[in-house]
Amino acid sequence: MCATCGCSDDTGTRITALPVGGPADEGSASPEDHGHGHGHGHGHEHDHGHSHEHDHAHEVGGDEHAHTVLLEQRILAKNDKLAEENRAWLGERAILAVNLMSSPGSGKTTLLERTVTDLNGEPPVAVIEGDQEGHLDARRIRRMGCEVVQINTGSGCHLDAEMLRDGLAALGPRQQSVVVVENVGNLVCPALFDLGEGARVVVMSVTEGADKPTKYPHMFRAADLVLLNKMDLLPYLDFDVDHFTALTRRLNPEVTIQQVSATRGDGMPEFYAWLGARVSA
Repeated sequence: MCATCGCSDDTGTRITALPVGGPADEGSASPEDHGHGHGHGHGHEHDHGHSHEHDHAHEVGGDEHAHTVLLEQRILAKNDKLAEENRAWLGERAILAVNLMSSPGSGKTTLLERTVTDLNGEPPVAVIEGDQEGHLDARRIRRMGCEVVQINTGSGCHLDAEMLRDGLAALGPRQQSVVVVENVGNLVCPALFDLGEGARVVVMSVTEGADKPTKYPHMFRAADLVLLNKMDLLPYLDFDVDHFTALTRRLNPEVTIQQVSATRGDGMPEFYAWLGARVSA
């Protein structure tokens, strides 16, 4: 069990390479499929015969809290060490890794499909797709002619640095390319785990409500770029763009906010310009 967020992975992380031209049927196994543990700690049961008076319960509760905090610190410290190794590996090869994060249904896979198509290999883009189960999104990306590796986390709710390391090994990205890591749909846990990425992009849909920065502050504080997606639906929704922008900048004054429609293409050239500037840097 992950001491940071409480998620667990009973089946182990599974990594599947889906190269262009490979098998496309749902559930098909690949020679690259393999599982491994991903550094999460395990809970401990406490067996004692004392009565649960208030003071004793407080003492035990304090001990458990201290143990959980220490375990969390160890997990994050291990993750951060691996993240720095990933960052060095990527830097040596001039590869920009973009951690793409959002809640489910924000449109990040559609945005990624359009990005791969519009950029057309300039620069080359490869994808690491994170989901709890299935290869649906990976197969969508592969149809765009893009190299993709699927990471299934089981019941795990986020990717971590070890998963990215193994995903990069399976993907084998080209030098001077972009690797987009589509994280598991979740506005909480992905913000806590450094993968070694060069940029963090949060995709936020206008269908989700303008108050999301207040409810999920860690995610918006961690972002380098926020893409406000599905702007083509704005006339039909009660979404206050100015209020959303103010809330986001209150948390993260330096963040870039862009308005896009991944389905219609509105605002996408500005996103490509932002991405291009990061690649050049």
